[in-house]
Order: sequence, then C-alpha cells, then structure tokens
Amino acid sequence: MLAKVNSCAVVGLEGYMVQVEVDISPGLPRFYVVGLPDEAVQEARERVRGAIRNSGFNFPMRRIAANLAPADLKKEGPAYDLPIAAGILVATEQITADVSKIVFLGELSMDGTLRHTSGILPMVGVAHQQGFNDIVVPSVDAREASLIECVRILPFDSLAALASYLKGEMPAPVYQPDGLNLEAPSIAATVDLAEIKGQEHVKRALEVAAAGAHNIVMSGPPGSGKTLLARALPGILPSLTSEESLEVTKIYSVAGLLPSDTPLIRQRPFRSPHHTISNAGLVGGGHWPKPGEISLSHHGVLFLDELPEFGHAVLEVLRQPLEDKIVTISRASGSVTYPANFMLVGAMNPCPCGYFGDPYHACTCPPSLVSRYQRRISGPFIDRVDIFVEVPHVEYEKLADTRIGERSEKVRSRVEIARSVQRKRFSSTRIACNSEMTPTEVREHCQMDESAQGLLKAAMKQMYLSARAFHRILKLARTIADLEGSGIIQANHLAEAIQYRPRTQI
Repeated sequence: MLAKVNSCAVVGLEGYMVQVEVDISPGLPRFYVVGLPDEAVQEARERVRGAIRNSGFNFPMRRIAANLAPADLKKEGPAYDLPIAAGILVATEQITADVSKIVFLGELSMDGTLRHTSGILPMVGVAHQQGFNDIVVPSVDAREASLIECVRILPFDSLAALASYLKGEMPAPVYQPDGLNLEAPSIAATVDLAEIKGQEHVKRALEVAAAGAHNIVMSGPPGSGKTLLARALPGILPSLTSEESLEVTKIYSVAGLLPSDTPLIRQRPFRSPHHTISNAGLVGGGHWPKPGEISLSHHGVLFLDELPEFGHAVLEVLRQPLEDKIVTISRASGSVTYPANFMLVGAMNPCPCGYFGDPYHACTCPPSLVSRYQRRISGPFIDRVDIFVEVPHVEYEKLADTRIGERSEKVRSRVEIARSVQRKRFSSTRIACNSEMTPTEVREHCQMDESAQGLLKAAMKQMYLSARAFHRILKLARTIADLEGSGIIQANHLAEAIQYRPRTQI
C-alpha cells in the first residue's frame, strides 16, 4: 500500500516542501530510503524501526521503500524520521487518517519520543507559504515554530501521542503562543563604556563605527583594553528590528545553535572565533554547507582578536563578504548563499612582542620581524576597513579615577538618531546604512563644502589613497556629519575621517 506524507527540507536558509512517499509491498524484509538523502537520513531506518516498535505498533516485515520527493533536492538531517514513521503507520493502516493537509517535522528517538530538530523556522515558513495550516513539531520546538503566524502548531512529545491524535482519541493540542513581542527592543548585556577608563578617542571611533556600521581595527600594546572595547560595541548598536531578529534566528536555527529556551534572538550577535579557525569555519562549508562565523555574525559583530595571527588565506576570504554582504559556497552538489552583513572589529598588537612604538616598554623584536608581522595584513584587506585607531597604554591617573564616564545607553541614543537619518535617506533603496553606499549614493549624498573638497584633494595626493579608500573616507565623513546633524560634509568631518586611515602601511 502507498501512503504520502508532507514534510520539508532546508537548503541554505531556504525551506522547500518534500513529499515522503512510503510504499509497502510483498517481498523480503528490506527498508530503503531514496531521494538524495545524506547519512543522517539513511540512518532514519533504524530510528523509525525502533520508534514504531517501542510505541506499541507493529513494524511490517515486508519490503518498504520511502521516497523523498523531489528526488533531485538534497535531503539532510533527522527531520524526516517522523514523516517516514507516520507514512509507514498510514500505509499499514495502523492509523486511518487524512494526513494530506498536515506537515510532519521531527527527529525520533528509539523509544518513540520526539527530539529537537534544527531548521524548524524556515521549514514552518515554507509550509505556511505553500498553504498548509497544521504543522506537527516536537514540543521543544513549538515556541520557535510559533514565530510564523497564521498556522496551527501541533506539538507532540512522542509518536504514540501523535498516533492518538490522528486516531481521534485526543483533541488537537494546538500550541498557544506566549505573546512574544517581536517589536520590543532588547540590548545585549555587554561591557558598558563607562566601565572602561581612558581611551576616549577610541570610544569616539567606536561610536562613529556603530553609527554607520563601519569596520574598525584597533592596534595597541597588550593590556590596553582592545578586547574590552570591542565587547562594549554591541551595547551601543541599535536594537534589532523584528525583520532582523527573524533573519538572525533563521540562521541559528539552521546551524543548530538556537537555544531551546530562546525562540527568537533579539540581541545582536557577537562572534569571536579563535585565530586557528579554518576557511570553512569562518565563511561556512562542509560537504553539506553550513553557515560559518561570518553568517552567524549577521546584523552583529565579528571580532577577530590578534588579527595578524589569522592565516593569510583566512583573512583574504573575508574580502568578498565585506563588500557584497553575502557569501556563496559552491560544492559539486550545488551552491548555497548565506547572508553576511556584519561589522568587522579587529584587534592587533603592533609587533609580536606587542610593544613596538610604546613609550613605556622597549620592543624586543628586530625591525625585519616587525615588518613581516605587519605585512601579514594585505593592502586589499586594509582598503576594506574604514577605521584604524591606536589604543595606547592607559596611565595610572586614569585607571585610579573614580569618576564614571559616559554610559553606553547615552552613546546608543546618538547612534540610533544617526541610524534613523540614514534609514530615511535610503528609504527607497535596499541600503540600510552609510557603509553600504555604492559610488552612486556617495555622489548623491556625500556633498562637501569648498574647504572639505580642498582637504580631500590634498589628502589624496599626500597619502596616495586608492579609489576604494576615497569612497570609504567620504562614507565615514557622511556618518560623522550625521552624528552632528549636518546635512553637508564639512572640513572638520572630513578631517576626522582622514585621521582614521592608517598612518603607515601595515
């Protein structure tokens, strides 16, 4: 007998409908799963066999073929356990119910209980788009699934409970959302700028970076506060919008990193990978490509501590995502595209010992070693960073000062005002902030007064800046002008933007 059950697949971040066709026919007892499944889907045979038997049902000792259609769409993960088990029970008439309007998602354990399944959010989203109203999910994933409105989420703890519902022995256990407010802002509990003594010029650079989503690199001796300053950055960034929260949540759901008690991510991500990370770990990859650190940093901060220690190839693969805000991973089986709209924050020492140019400690590195260390960061990579700032040694008087500095909340209010100006400016485009402007927007919105034009012309000649650096200076000056509420770029705005360029080729 043939049974058809609806389910979903995830490729990249997009969901696709899958129909599980279960055919049971006479013959030697064999269990096949076809339709381009990965190893986890192939192993569903044993999980389904054990779950059916341990849930009080009979597993048919006949020839069983489960086809996951469409056959040319790759299937991965254990989300097909439940639809395959439901198809077998319907095909053997142990359950007599119309399942054509229901979508089944979930991993089964050997005792028949339902486990957490990654990618629930995009799968429920595509099911809703295709007109399905009833979605069966594991109970632990009900809150995540309920983020998609206008669908009935049916949470179950076990295969036996699902069978009782399909038999009509129990009412539909429709999940009632707990009133999660998608619009309520949430700010990450990070380091407050007021807790950081001194480094006022670095705090200003962080404010400018946050206001326009500009990339920033900090250089200074060990212990000067670079990491602490980087961890304070999420606290001055604007809160995520509801659309941004859903985008970030979808990425973490697909990656299997969404906490069970956090159905919706409402804080900007802060990712800090170690410098030993591989290319695949940073940009994503694998035989079945998964999101990497740059996608997990989407709408947040990617912090690279000890920047020159990262492999040359690892840093170079960041160049394209920094420009395009997406990353495409190609494999023989196909390509997937992940979003990668993040702020890059780097921290580095000026030399291997960390004290090159420091007035208080003598550098022990020979000049040739210092030069090689600084050249680990290529020129094209430098051109994609808007702000370079020195983080000097903090003096005792500032560390011992008991006065409290400006709090992150006050800085964030100025950043949000600047961002609102940018949203209004780019309302008719897909651009969100100044750092994303193309040359067309730069020409239209980065108007300078006469003194600023003369200053930029002189800087271009003296510093031998590239065309990319020219546009980045104008974007940065536009952000500084927005923070001051100026409609036109003035000489002081441009001067501050120019001072954030690296003074020496590192």
